[in-house]
Amino acid sequence: MVISTTAQPPPSPALVRLLRHQFGLSDSALALGLRQAQQEQAPLPVVLWRFGLISLEQFDALLAWQDANP
Repeated sequence: MVISTTAQPPPSPALVRLLRHQFGLSDSALALGLRQAQQEQAPLPVVLWRFGLISLEQFDALLAWQDANP
């Protein structure tokens, strides 16, 4: 479990679209990740990877995408 003392911002609509369309996450998988990220105050990519919803390669691609799209 990852718990942060700093509130994490909600994911942008662009990030949600990327996760659904390019990463192929289902609505239920995305809902699980969002719920856990909010509960733990953890970054969404970390939660998705930790729950096995994205691969390590997808995790790296997601972090690169976030760096390029602040």
